[in-house]
Amino acid sequence: MGSWTTCMSARMAMAAPPGTRPPPTSLAHWVMAVPATVIYFTTYDQLRDYLQARTGSRSHYIPLLAGALARLGAVTVISPLELIRTKMQSRQLSYRELRVCIQSAVAQDGWLSLWRGWGPTVLRDVPFSALYWFNYELVRMWLCRHAWLDEATFMVSFLSGAISGAVAAVLTLPFDVVKTQRQIELGDSEVHPVAASKPSSTWLLMQRIRAESGTRGLFAGFLPRVIKVAPACAIMISTYEFGKSFFQKLNQERRLRGL
Repeated sequence: MGSWTTCMSARMAMAAPPGTRPPPTSLAHWVMAVPATVIYFTTYDQLRDYLQARTGSRSHYIPLLAGALARLGAVTVISPLELIRTKMQSRQLSYRELRVCIQSAVAQDGWLSLWRGWGPTVLRDVPFSALYWFNYELVRMWLCRHAWLDEATFMVSFLSGAISGAVAAVLTLPFDVVKTQRQIELGDSEVHPVAASKPSSTWLLMQRIRAESGTRGLFAGFLPRVIKVAPACAIMISTYEFGKSFFQKLNQERRLRGL
């Protein structure tokens, strides 16, 4: 597998125009993932704390609302980077070709063309985020209560993240299937622009998939998605909680030293 990837990278570099180099897909992933995660987690924490202080309540529905709003903001900000990453991965464009492609799209359809696919992404990611944080807080509290813990440990956060991520992944899978279908159709339209257009509405796509493959078609890729999402959510949230706890204690120690 490693040698195959190396050979493909060499072929891509050889095929690139002089003075340019196809950007690696791993770089494209990190260019989008790092700012998205920073915006998302920071916004969620701030919104949750604000809503709890504003309402004077620690209702379980506050994480649900904060998670939904935080993800909506993150998706809106990161959507152009998502489009760029998709083009980089699907067509292996050089930096020069990518710039020309973006300039052409903006000139033809305006700046809003950079947010193409925003709707399906929101329909998938916002419900996922709301369900994820809602279940995460519930599972974490339940585990802490049954383990007689005042504060969640790394393992409690890890298990809570895995369980809530798996539940959210299953419940929002139809929207992920639709988003994938839209990306495939977008790629087909670029390769075969004269081909007959298919319904692009999210709900029409859902109806078509259900008509062609039944309800099972809306849950295609169930096992791979759960296997991918559950550990990713577990690692993400447990690492985040550990880091947050570490720096909070560090700041407290510094304040105590200053007194």
